[in-house]
Amino acid sequence: MTETTKPAPADIRAFRAENPKMRERDIAAQLQISEAALVAAEVGISATRIDGSALKLLQRVAELGEVMALSRNESAVHEKIGVYENITAGPHASIVLGENIDLRIFPNRWAHGFAVSKRDGEQERLSLQYFDKAGNAVHKVHLRPNSNVEAYHAIVRDLTLEDQSQEFVADPTPSSINESGEVTRDELRQHWSKLTDTHEFFGMLRKLKIGRQVAVRTVGDDYAWQLDNTATAEMMHASVKAGLPVMCFVANNGIVQIHSGPIVNVQPMGPWINVLDPTFHLHLRQDHIAETWAVRKPTKDGHVTSLEAYNADGEMIIQFFGKRKEGTEERDDWRSIMETLPRTGTSVAA
Repeated sequence: MTETTKPAPADIRAFRAENPKMRERDIAAQLQISEAALVAAEVGISATRIDGSALKLLQRVAELGEVMALSRNESAVHEKIGVYENITAGPHASIVLGENIDLRIFPNRWAHGFAVSKRDGEQERLSLQYFDKAGNAVHKVHLRPNSNVEAYHAIVRDLTLEDQSQEFVADPTPSSINESGEVTRDELRQHWSKLTDTHEFFGMLRKLKIGRQVAVRTVGDDYAWQLDNTATAEMMHASVKAGLPVMCFVANNGIVQIHSGPIVNVQPMGPWINVLDPTFHLHLRQDHIAETWAVRKPTKDGHVTSLEAYNADGEMIIQFFGKRKEGTEERDDWRSIMETLPRTGTSVAA
C-alpha cells in the first residue's frame, strides 16, 4: 500500500472495530500503516494529540506517581511498574534512574505524542504514547490503579496541541549512522582490548564505523562466541534457578529501558517467552532471534559478559548482563551460566 492509497482514518477505525481482539501492532501491519497512524485515527474520539517532546514529559511525569512504563521494539516488550524519579533531562540524552523505572532517552528521536483513553468494561485505561518521525512507538506511560488521574488530566490539558488532525504523515527518513568502515580483526581487537567501561563500546563502534553485529562476528572467540538460539531462554531459566539478579535491556530508536534485579516467573507461550513478575513484565519473540552471542568486554573491574540476541536484519533485540555494582567484579555464577550455555558455529574473522 503506497502513501497515496493508505487507508483513511475512518477506514482504520472500521477495520479496528471489525477486529476487536487483534493487537494494535498487528492491525497496523495488516493495514501497512504505522502504529502512530492507528492512534491518530482516534483523535477526537479516544485520543488527543499532545506535544511529543520527551523533555516536556520528563518535566511532569513524576506527578503521575506509580505507572507502568513500556518500551518495545519489533521483537521484545519491556514493562516496568514504578515511579519516574531521579530524572536528569538533556536535549541529546536524558536519564531516569529510579528504583524500578530505569531509562536512557534520546529526545531528538521523539516526534509525536498522544493521550489515549480506552474503555475496558467499566474501567477507563489512560496512557501517554510517544512515537518517532516514522510513527514507530518509542515509549508509553500507562496509568495504574494508584496513579494520580488528576495530574494526568492536567498534563494532557497543558500539552494538548492546536493540531488535532486524524491524519498522520510519516517521515520515514532513517537516522544516519555510518557503518561503512572497513576494520581488520587486529585493529578491532586492539581497540576492544583497551575498553575500561561497557559504556565505551558504542563510542568504539562509532569511531570505527562498524555495526555491533559485525564487531561481535569479527573480534574472535575470546571476546565473543556464538550461542545456540535457545540460549536466551536457557539463561533466563538458569538465572531463576540460581536466584541470580540480571540486567535486561530493550531498546528502540529513542529509548533504552532496563530491568535490574532477579526474575522469578518465566513462562513460554507459543513463540514468546515471558517474565511475569510483580513489577517487571517481559515478552520476547524467540522466533525472531536469528543470532545469539556471548560478548565479553574489558572494564577496569575485569571483564563483563553479556548475552545479545539479534534479528535477521542484524539489529539487537535484547541484551542481558549479570547485575553488579559499579566497582565490583562480575559475579562468578553469572559467568558460569554464560560459559556453559549451548554454543553453535564459530565467530568469523575479518
